[in-house]
This record gives sequence, C-alpha cells and structure tokens, in this order.
Amino acid sequence: MKCTCLHELHVQQGALMAPFAGYDMPIQYDSIEQEHKAVRTSCGVFDVSHMGEVFVTGPAATEFVNYIFTNDVAPLADRGILYGMMLHPDGGTVDDLLVYKYDSHRYLLVINASNIDKDVAWIEKCAADFDVKVHNASEEYAELALQGPQAEECMKSVLGIDGSDLGFYTFKELTAADGTVVLVSRTGYTGEDGFEIYAPAQYIVSVWMRLMEAGVQPCGLGCRDTLRFEAGLPLYGDELTDEISPVEAALSMFVKLDKGDFVGRQACVDQKADGVTRKVVGLEVMGQAIPRHGYEVLAADSDTVVGHITTGYRSITLERNLAMALVEAKYAALGTPLRVRVRRKIFDAVVIKKRFYTPNYKK
Repeated sequence: MKCTCLHELHVQQGALMAPFAGYDMPIQYDSIEQEHKAVRTSCGVFDVSHMGEVFVTGPAATEFVNYIFTNDVAPLADRGILYGMMLHPDGGTVDDLLVYKYDSHRYLLVINASNIDKDVAWIEKCAADFDVKVHNASEEYAELALQGPQAEECMKSVLGIDGSDLGFYTFKELTAADGTVVLVSRTGYTGEDGFEIYAPAQYIVSVWMRLMEAGVQPCGLGCRDTLRFEAGLPLYGDELTDEISPVEAALSMFVKLDKGDFVGRQACVDQKADGVTRKVVGLEVMGQAIPRHGYEVLAADSDTVVGHITTGYRSITLERNLAMALVEAKYAALGTPLRVRVRRKIFDAVVIKKRFYTPNYKK
C-alpha cells in the first residue's frame, strides 16, 4: 500500500482511511455531507497526490500527443489545458486525462492513479516511432486541489498565490520563496471553481499545514465522488473503462475526428456512423431507493435487464436519488421510463440529463 506525503497528517487529523488505487487515502474527515457542502458554498482542499504526471517532450511532441489523445492539442495556446481520452484501437478507453501544453515541444499528461503503470507502458509503446521522450514524473510531484467559490480568495490570502490571472483550463508556473517551482492550474473536478497545485512533497506538506491553520475544510475522496457525480463528470472505472468508449459514455465532444489519425479513431468513426448499442445516461430513481454501482437497470414493462448503474447517490445538493447508468441505446432517450433493482425491491426510474448540477466554473 502506497502513501502520499500527507498520509501522517491525515491520520493525525482523524481521517477515515481506505485503500484506493493502491494508496491508503482519506475517504472523509468530518462527514462526506459536511465536506461536500463546504466545497459547494465556500472552499475545501483535497490531497490528490496519488495522481500520475507524465511529461512528453521533443520535436514531435504535438504530433505524438495528438496521436494518442482524442482531443486536438495543435491549436491549443501555450499554457492551455484540454480534457480527453487515450483509446485502444477498438475504441475502449485506456484512460481519461488532462493534457497541459507548455509549448509545441513539451506537454504534461495528468493521468488517473489507478492507471499509472498501464498508461505509462502504453504511452511508451506508442512513442517508439516518434521523436519524443516520455518521462514518468509521478513520484516527483505531490498535488492539492483547492475547490469552491472562495478558492481564489483562499489561495491568495493563505498561500500568497494569485490565481486571478488564470482563465478556466489554463495554468502557470511560479517560483516560491524557497526556490521551489510550483505549477498552478484552474480546472477542478467538482463542478465549482478550483485550482490544482503541483509541487514536490515538502512544499505540498507546508501548504497543507497552512491551509489547516487557516481553517480550510479538508476533504476526502468520498465527497470528491459525490461532487463530480452531481456535475455529470465521469470516473474511470465507472463511466469509462477499457471496454467503454467515449462515444458510448456520451463524451463525443472530446473526440475530434477531423484532426487526423489517432489511436481508436476508426472505431469512433464507425460508432458515430452506425450508432452505439449502449450509452451512459442520467437517471432519477423514485421512492426511497438509493442506486449504487452495479445495480441492475430493467425495462419499464418487463424484468429484462437493459443495463447497470455506473454511479449512484442520494444527491447532497439536490436531495434526489440520482444515478448514471450504462443502458441499451434504445432506452437512452430523455424521459424513457425504466426500473432499478435495489437489493430485492424494484423502483421506478426515468432517464434525465446526466449533468444534474449546473457547474459554477470560472467564466
């Protein structure tokens, strides 16, 4: 079991710890509900040091990243960020990730913790025919995510970092007083305005302690999941997997078929042309039933299983029982009545938009 640089502090703070992606990670400190509401109304901070960081550099960096990435980095401005996926040839998803563009010769790929080894091996294999260098820097960086409507103010007042010059999905580097080079970005995975701070472990520990002294709410992975879920954001392993394509996950807007060839492009072209046989949708489940990952989704008029829940919760913000589900395509239209099996009981449900909560990102 791996530990982040903040593990000892999490334990000292009484966090509930549990295994996640090979790490012993904090799930909650006070309560998931309290932490969730703090991010929605003020500010919270997450330890996300388990995430992976991979640098791609060289004369062919732009060409290579575009070859392994569904989005198009060529027109992206320097210090810009894009979300997208890396795909298998059959269209299944290797991982979803953020790509940070320093310039046309240097990129940072931020990947999911559970996929670091798989992703790096896949990237290195694909890089064999390109004039690039691939460097897995995951052990060199720790990362905090400061999220919420007061995140910008908090970062400036507590840490002395001014994020007002950062637009949504952009980043910058700065040098701290001790000479540490710090990368600060503005993306977020919660549906709220937020920043990510990447730096070596010693600096991240000092930042965490300063935020705790200032009374900022520490947040665990529990509310990170409830927050991203409300905003309709996917989690790898649930809405995206090696067997689920971005077209099936209703994420085609991040797949640029007109940019030239990339791994998995033809599979996506075929799926768009022929139509997919299944699709990720939003559901509202009636009654007191709380849908959970893996629960069966049934047709409205029979016991035919037509899909399964990928993520489900009693929404903390909206106070409704909601879910994302992978269902047969003919049941994916908005307003389609369905049913969900919750343990031994069956509850009515209806297909709705999967962005349940309207995000409040930086305009």
